[in-house]
Formats: sequence, structure tokens, C-alpha cells
Amino acid sequence: MADVVEPMMQHRTDMHVDSPSVASLRRGFQGQILLPNDDAYEEARLVWNAMIDRRPAIIARCARPADVIAALRFGRSQGLEIGVRGGGHNVLGFAVPDGGLMLDLSLMASVRVDPDRRRAWVQGGVLLGALDRAAQRFGLATTAGNVSHTGVGGLTLGGGMGWLARQCGLACDNVASYEVVTADGEILHASETENADLFWGLRGGGGNFGVVTEFEFRLHPVGTAAFVVELFYRPEDASRAVRRWRDLLADAPCQATFTAWAGTTGTWPYLSPELHHRSLISVGYVWVGNPDQGRTLLPALRDVTPPIAERVEALTYGELQRMDDSPQRHRVRRYAGGHFLRTLGDEAIDAFISRGAPAADGAVDPSFLPSGSLQSYGGAIASVHRNATAFSHRDTLVEFGASAGWTDPAEDEARFAGVRRYTAAIEPFASGVYVNDLAEEGRGGVQRAYGDETAARLAALKDRYDPDNIFHLNHNIQPRSR
Repeated sequence: MADVVEPMMQHRTDMHVDSPSVASLRRGFQGQILLPNDDAYEEARLVWNAMIDRRPAIIARCARPADVIAALRFGRSQGLEIGVRGGGHNVLGFAVPDGGLMLDLSLMASVRVDPDRRRAWVQGGVLLGALDRAAQRFGLATTAGNVSHTGVGGLTLGGGMGWLARQCGLACDNVASYEVVTADGEILHASETENADLFWGLRGGGGNFGVVTEFEFRLHPVGTAAFVVELFYRPEDASRAVRRWRDLLADAPCQATFTAWAGTTGTWPYLSPELHHRSLISVGYVWVGNPDQGRTLLPALRDVTPPIAERVEALTYGELQRMDDSPQRHRVRRYAGGHFLRTLGDEAIDAFISRGAPAADGAVDPSFLPSGSLQSYGGAIASVHRNATAFSHRDTLVEFGASAGWTDPAEDEARFAGVRRYTAAIEPFASGVYVNDLAEEGRGGVQRAYGDETAARLAALKDRYDPDNIFHLNHNIQPRSR
């Protein structure tokens, strides 16, 4: 991915930090300051995408907001490019600037829950699994992604889709307030009544306006039960099944998030061995709540071509939140892309089933094709006015994502090309893109993520809170003055 990612970074590998200044930073710093020769440095610079192999001049692992302020001021005084790490899941590895300052929030990992008020206070370095565990002790939860080792911060600042979104709104819709360190080192609080403009921008505008050191989330009494359905088909038999699945979206209860998948199977226990490592398509849904109620949707989904295999399983909510976790974590090279779709016509379904395979090469190894997914929106997501938050794609029917994961660097170009073909096949039917799904699309991608009106409003906000674009290692909103 070097040729994809690197032009977006200001690689200043010749940068060295001033030793007396580092010594000054260490004084009163409660976290950990790491330089390239320190034992913990190599592990600390790793992120979720193994393709990211950059070396910051200094890593500041902050333990409190005062550390964030001190590190930010140090970075600015030294002229260092600044990347902010929450969970480290961004596929482009924005958190890791070569020769710059990695402002690492991973030590800020506290979650406090008030079950009576149904509130959770979550520090900026918390991973989704920690939030889920703390809230589930009381049968509570908030919308929190689909992978437990994702960072709360990055997910929420981009909008935050998850299994509860159709019931409870996006993650950003459930934030009551933010604590933010701004580019000039000031701590601000943002809510509907305090710094309301910043509150609007933080709900979908990404990490463009500061470092969020704490989120206050509303929690919901969702219980601890969930239910998962996946019906599997051969690609040549899948068209009718996916169309039937599509036709059920409009009337689906908000407790159900409909899902479809196209990919190459693993050695999954609910598939017979002859179906392992095969190109298959699945349709189904996730239900959060009483599994018996969730089962009532199953006959309508089955009322079409019989599947060759199925997974119908009751889970705990915690198990649901962990079922898509990656055991390899930082050992896999990754690339991804996606689109929003307001409609899902037959041609779009055919493109989804194709996985972007070259039309002239029917014998392509399915293990080299990217996987694709569809996830339904609507419900509580659509009930929020499109101008109420910086996340404005409230009329989305489904979100499409394409992804690839591999370990051999020799496969890089083929894997990139596969994901790009797949996303290009879906693009004619797309209405926009989720900012958290963006890869190397640059300004054009950011514009597609927000649209003209929201992008202009975000640029005005950037003028106010970060006119020098200190926080530019992200899907960047540039100040209007630049």
C-alpha cells in the first residue's frame, strides 16, 4: 500500500526531537514517553493494518488530558506532524506519522457506568469491548460497532454504525457530551448547550477538531441476548435469495439489522468441510433482544431458493460483539473501501454477488477476491434530521463494504486491484460513502462523505477550532483559508 498511503503523509523521517525538550516533556507527564531506542517503542508503533510500517520520532502515551495538552504543545513547538491514536484501526494508519509525534491514547482506557442514569463516561483510548463489558453488567449497551477491538473514538467521531443503530441511532447520536483538547491546548466541553457548533461537528466530522479525551454516552436497556441468522448459497444460486432479502428491508423491525455477505469461507464450524474455502454468498440478519422474537423473521427469509448451509444461533450480546473479531490483529495486511446506497436494484445485487471478478476471467482463485458485505440502515438512524449532525447520510438503505486481508507483501498490488474493482462495480449505484470506509480517495472522497452543504459547514468549523490544520492526519477537512 506504500504507493497508496504515502503521498497523503508529509514524511519527514529526518526529523529529530530536541533532547532537552524531551526531558522537559517527561517532567510531570504521567503517561509514557517512547523514543525509537526504547524497548516498548516497536510494539507501540504497530496498528491494525500490518502494511503500516512508519517510525514516529516520539510516541507520547498519554494517561490524562494534561498529558495530551503537554504532548500537543511539545509537538507543535518542535514542528512535528501529529497523529492521534485511539484504537489504531484506520486502514491508512493515520495515527503513525514518520518522523512525527504519535499522540497515543491507549492508556486512557477508563469506563465509568451509572446504571441509574443510564450513562457511560468513556475515555478516548477505550476499545469497544471494554465499553460493552462495563455496560452489559447492567443489561445496558449503546451503539458500538461490530468488532470489539475497534477504538471507541474513531468509530464514534465518524458516525458509528453497529448492531444497535437501527434501534438506538448511530454511536454519535448517543453522545451526550464530549471533552476535547483543541489545537491550541485548551480543554472544551461540547454538548447541545455548550459549544453546540463543535458538538455538531464531532458527530460525524472525524478527528478534525481536536483530541476527544472523554465521551459521555447514553445507554439503553437492551438486555444481554442476541440472535444471528446466515443462510448460505452458491454464487450461481444466490440472486433470488439476495433479492428476497432486499425486499424484506423496508418492513424489518428496528431490532433487526439485515446483513448480506459475499466471500470465501473459512473453516467455520457451522459449515461442512466440503464448503470450507469456497466462494459463497450469505443473507441473514442480526437481532438484538429475545431470540424467540428474532426467529419470527426466519420463515420469510427462507421462502425462496433453499440454502446449502445455514447458521441460526442464539448468542449473548457480548458474543455478538466479538463474533467478527480478527484473531490475527496486527499481523495482517489490509485494504478496504465502501459505499452508501439509497436503493438496491437488481443490477447492484448482481455486482455485489460478482465480488468484482474480472468478466473475462471466470477461473480466478476465489481466495484472491475481496469479500463484500451489506448492512441495513433505516430505523432510528433515519429518524434524525440530516442537518442535525455532521453525519448526513440518513436516507441510506444499505452500507456496502469491500475488504481484503493477506500476509504476503508480494500480493499487495493484486489485493488492491481486487478491492478497487469491487468498489468500482458498486459505485454506479452509490449515493455517497461512509467517512470511516474511505481509503486513498483524498478530497474527492471527503466531499462524497459529506456533500457540499455539510462540507462547507465543517470547513467553517475548522477555521474556528483548527485554522492551522494541526489535525490533518485524518480524512481531512481543510480550513477555508487554505
